[in-house]
Amino acid sequence: MSENGTAPFMAALSARACEALVHWGLGAQTPQLLKYRENAVFRISLENGEPAALRLHRPGYHDEQALASELSWMAALRQANLRVPAPVATPDGRHIVPLTTTPDFDAQHADIVSWMTGIPLGQSGVPLTHSPERLVAIFRALGETMARMHVATDAWAPPSSFHRPAWDGCGLLGERPLWGRFWDCAGLSPDQHKRLSDLRLLLRKQLDGLSSLDLDYGLIHADLVRENVLVDGNAIELIDFDDGGYGWRMFDIATALFKNRDEPHYALIETALIGGYTTVRPLPDWALKTLPLFTILRSLTYIGWIGARADTPDAAERLQRYASDTLALADTLGTRV
Repeated sequence: MSENGTAPFMAALSARACEALVHWGLGAQTPQLLKYRENAVFRISLENGEPAALRLHRPGYHDEQALASELSWMAALRQANLRVPAPVATPDGRHIVPLTTTPDFDAQHADIVSWMTGIPLGQSGVPLTHSPERLVAIFRALGETMARMHVATDAWAPPSSFHRPAWDGCGLLGERPLWGRFWDCAGLSPDQHKRLSDLRLLLRKQLDGLSSLDLDYGLIHADLVRENVLVDGNAIELIDFDDGGYGWRMFDIATALFKNRDEPHYALIETALIGGYTTVRPLPDWALKTLPLFTILRSLTYIGWIGARADTPDAAERLQRYASDTLALADTLGTRV
């Protein structure tokens, strides 16, 4: 079903959520849709009355093994006292359930994770309203939390079945990047296509050169945008590990900073986040010098992402904005093509 905003679609989506809830013995309720982007996420109630989040995963993005790996990683982080969602098992002990193909939906998987109490740090494209002092406190806590996540991850031994994608050279700049061929999107001008193609080759050489630096690499969240960072007083909660996989830790840092670059207090934000990170995990100066590289790499992913979603209402406008911003950023950071 393609008309995502119509009443019939919303009714079908709610019915699909109830179909999933039956596996947890929770079908006798009306789930509340929170967002419908890549996944459909609903607020639901567990048997004890506590809230939780039901996720209907987008068909074809991750298989069951990758989804199970995501949940096992989240559970490990939870055991390490990170404030992240924990998987909720069905009565027969499953964390993931399959949903078969219907006239309205392709086959997909569903899971339930525990509810997080924080408030999103902000919304992309909307200026932050926190005072400078509060921004420093929040981003310092976010840096500390990211570092704790990386430390806990490195101390964890994943199961032999663990599988997640890699945000490595191929995943970012190969023939089939994880978020799409950013240089080859329909709607790009010939000049944009050429410049992005040239930029891709130039950045691949720079990225390959990092192999001699022993830059910190391991499991990363890979999507720590404002909506996925929840603030609960002085504590930080991390949600939506859907894109998590193997990558450079500087990519996580660049992602957390990227959508804040136009904030008037960006210098405070960057200093606070990196300062918080280094109170927990080393981040040498030579590693910090790669931040411009990973900032451009993060920017490129958004071009591929929107290019693969041409049916999004504002896709053409966003494609042009992302491409122009990336090329301007490359010029500003000295990677002119």
